[in-house]
Amino acid sequence: MTLPNQLTVLRMVLTPIFAFAFIQTELYFKYAALTVFVIAALTDWYDGYVARKHNAISQTGKYLDPLADKLLVSTAFFLFAFLNYIPFWMVWIIVLRDVSITLLRWYALNTGKQFETSTNAKWKTTAQMVIIHLLLIWSIVETQFLTGINAPTILQLVIDWELIWYLTFFVTAYTLLTGIIYLFENRGHLKSLAVTCYRVFVPTNVQ
Repeated sequence: MTLPNQLTVLRMVLTPIFAFAFIQTELYFKYAALTVFVIAALTDWYDGYVARKHNAISQTGKYLDPLADKLLVSTAFFLFAFLNYIPFWMVWIIVLRDVSITLLRWYALNTGKQFETSTNAKWKTTAQMVIIHLLLIWSIVETQFLTGINAPTILQLVIDWELIWYLTFFVTAYTLLTGIIYLFENRGHLKSLAVTCYRVFVPTNVQ
């Protein structure tokens, strides 16, 4: 197994460790969750860097890498919703968009079609990672300060102004928008996939 694929598998292994640490109530577990997530996020960047630098891009990596990414990101967002940091409907929009695009990418790979990652998609991933790191930091701040009598006023303002909600809403809206753009730019793949699915269930001569 190539080094990039090993890093991808490591990211998948780190995901349940991150989840276990984050659902704990003790402060040191919150720090551990943040640390594990940062390491996992760094493997995402580094495996791509190594693959490009050493021309170690493989078919296995093309399947595993987005799967590992979606597993890590989706787990984080679902945990935030479960712990009432963000609403579930935002999570479902983010996850369903990412899963649908990933499935379309896999279909393109299996049929030998080109499916390039757009600049918008890269910015979407950056926005998701930023909000996840902010929410992880907020969980630490909340655990450490908001239960005490000496909590800084600015922390209460974050709650009063619902900054967490608005920031996550922006990421959700941007994620949805990039998904719509992605589907439009790859509408040929989408049409081909729809025809393929139709032929599976309803045999026809449609081209």
